[in-house]
Amino acid sequence: MSTNTSTSTSTRHGAVAAEWTKLSSVRSTWWTALAGLLVMAASAGQLAIYAANDNTNDDPTDDRGIVTVGSVLIDSVELTQYVVLALGLLAITAEFTSGTIRTTLQCTPSRGRVLLAKAAVAGAVTFALGLLLGGVGALVARPVLGEWGSAPAADTVGDIVAVATYLALIGVLALGLGAALRSAVLTLTVLLATLMIVPLSLQEPDIDVLNRIADVFPGVAGGHFLAGDTEPYPPLVGLLLLAGWAGAALLLGRAALRRRDA
Repeated sequence: MSTNTSTSTSTRHGAVAAEWTKLSSVRSTWWTALAGLLVMAASAGQLAIYAANDNTNDDPTDDRGIVTVGSVLIDSVELTQYVVLALGLLAITAEFTSGTIRTTLQCTPSRGRVLLAKAAVAGAVTFALGLLLGGVGALVARPVLGEWGSAPAADTVGDIVAVATYLALIGVLALGLGAALRSAVLTLTVLLATLMIVPLSLQEPDIDVLNRIADVFPGVAGGHFLAGDTEPYPPLVGLLLLAGWAGAALLLGRAALRRRDA
């Protein structure tokens, strides 16, 4: 039994190593990471400028007061996430497009093991990238905010880690949907609808039931987690809802891989 366990562990490690090699060896990964850094820097800088301008213009009604760097980071993620999630969906859809998924499944016949290996790598990479994005955003936003900014060390680090966690789960969600849908364009369309379009269409101020439905969508749940909201549920619930969506997407992708030929 110990031999079988050792072989299984070695196989899992080999699958993860193979997925890391594939993801890190293609230019699109590094170009996507660079694009994410540029978008985060631009978004954080722009939002910080808006906050500073609101406090210094001639209209006192829109003064925002002291703004935390963490809040700027969280607002910047709304746009930056659409660049970062490309890492998750391309990790699987690119193989369907090129046909290399056949080689992958020949080397590792277990569909579930392949998808878990891809999820582990995509999640780790997007988490690490999220930490870097958060750091860059903080470095850009703090000097722009000037006297109107605040960056408590513990809170800022906590916000950066929260941003990285959110992006990692969004990356895994994109991977699972990519495995199920097999098309980068279709996957991106579904992600846009799930993260933004459908929840926004449901958020009607006078229809409480639609707002409650919108609150369980991944983008909204992640937003509550990042903001540390206590309503309509605590941040931990928002994190669990987002993780549940990512897990459900992986299960859907695994079912699609097992049901259809590569």
